[in-house]
Amino acid sequence: MSESYVTITPLGGLGEIGLNCQKWETGRGVVLVDCGLMFPDDYLWGVDVVIPRFESLFADTERMLDIVLTHGHEDHIGALPWLLIQCKSLRVRLYGSPFTLALVEHKLAEHNLLDRAELIPVGPRHSLTLGDLTFHFIPVCHSIPQGYALAVETPVGRVIHTGDFKLDTAPQGEPCSLCDDFAAFAGREGVRLLLADSTNVDIEGHSLPERQVRDTLHEIFAEAGGRIVITLFSSHIDRVRSVLELAREYGRAVLVSGRSLAANIEKAVALGLLEKPDNLHSDYAGLPSLPPEKTVILATGTQGEPMSALTRIANGEHKQLALRAGDTVIMSSRVIPGNARAVSRVINQMYRQGAKVYHDARRTIHATGHACRDELRAVLEAVRPEYFVPVHGEYRHLALHARLAEECGVKPGNSLILEDGQPITLSPDGCRRDAPVPVESVLVDGKGVGDVGRLVLKERRILGGAGLVVVVLVIAEETGEVLHGPEMISRGFVFEQQYSHLLEDAKCLVLDHLETMSPFDLPKLQESIRSSLRHFFRDVLDRDPIVVPIVTAV
Repeated sequence: MSESYVTITPLGGLGEIGLNCQKWETGRGVVLVDCGLMFPDDYLWGVDVVIPRFESLFADTERMLDIVLTHGHEDHIGALPWLLIQCKSLRVRLYGSPFTLALVEHKLAEHNLLDRAELIPVGPRHSLTLGDLTFHFIPVCHSIPQGYALAVETPVGRVIHTGDFKLDTAPQGEPCSLCDDFAAFAGREGVRLLLADSTNVDIEGHSLPERQVRDTLHEIFAEAGGRIVITLFSSHIDRVRSVLELAREYGRAVLVSGRSLAANIEKAVALGLLEKPDNLHSDYAGLPSLPPEKTVILATGTQGEPMSALTRIANGEHKQLALRAGDTVIMSSRVIPGNARAVSRVINQMYRQGAKVYHDARRTIHATGHACRDELRAVLEAVRPEYFVPVHGEYRHLALHARLAEECGVKPGNSLILEDGQPITLSPDGCRRDAPVPVESVLVDGKGVGDVGRLVLKERRILGGAGLVVVVLVIAEETGEVLHGPEMISRGFVFEQQYSHLLEDAKCLVLDHLETMSPFDLPKLQESIRSSLRHFFRDVLDRDPIVVPIVTAV
């Protein structure tokens, strides 16, 4: 391609919440913007995380210019280790804010990959040139410190990528002037393309300011007589700061339970984002014995994770901490779709312990980190882009955001709804869709990357739904005499003592096969046993377990 251009290919984040990753390509090379993962839905049995498919990127490793990160949430940085694991020859430079890179450093160190990456911090409103792309880092308000939007000068005009953001009217830190920054960047030339966060486009109005959450926490601290337990996202340092300051004001020590939360507090203190109080303690270093009314517990477990600190506290399984009647619990986070049932179980357990639990919208204990509809409208009106692409959301979010862009003056044909793997190329003459690239997500299970596919998931679903029956049979090779078995082992299928008569009937069915078939054709015999037992169990119990015949001739 001889003309000037920039091609943007979403490898994830368009059609789902999470997995945010974009490939930006010009004639001078390739830049990756974010590299996030997604946590699995319930139907992905046993899978740990979901990552983007990087094959299209591996084809351009020689032209790879570096990776630019908007902020440090898992859905924007979590797939970096697996990118390096899959492409063993790749060495990269990573650009992001100091807090973002502190989280990346920890993540890469866990996988012994720090020698494969150079971490280069960039400050707010700093500029970075990679090939013929110049990135300007615009500070945004979000639920993690030091997040950036990207204002990018390209060979074919100016492009803005908002990253995750909100227009906080009363932030805890420095005031956010995002719309002014965007308008100044647009200047007289204007913005050719805007890519904007769509997560909360279906929520009318304006997001709540973080200071309102602090005010509510202040009220609860004043009311609480016993111990206060607060669970929040471990990267929400502004809210952690509020808790630490309120604890100091009310003369309470802060006990931190949860490795990720303790680690992130340490990083924030080291970077000057938090002032470490004298009365801060971690359960890994040992917790002091203090009266309940003199303590605040900061705990992980916002989504009801089985092994999290909050779940263990609620179930009475924590070695050092327990709930008592009169304690106050504050669930200062949103429930991620799919986790509502687990969170509800934990809340019920805490009520059983006699605690007072704040977990819904009756008190402002949480404020979203994503812009709502009025804020998205304000950004569109400040930028007034020629082309618009909604990003970061399920398809309904993208469609609603595209309609909003048209309401704000973007021409209908210039508001483009894309999905993962659909590249667009911005050129001097316009913006076009290119041929899609394969981007089916990759499943990570333990140390296996991509080895779990549809067939394995189907088998796991059957095992989870109908269970397993193993048939063990040993026969004499020369005579066909049964030396051992048939032995029936049921796992997740039936309670063996209750259905012993059924399993005995199944054994007789196996012996019948021995009489009608040569015992020396073991593969044929095993398949015959498998097929007949599956039919038998379907007829008798209307269940279809996985049947594994193990027939040995000696």
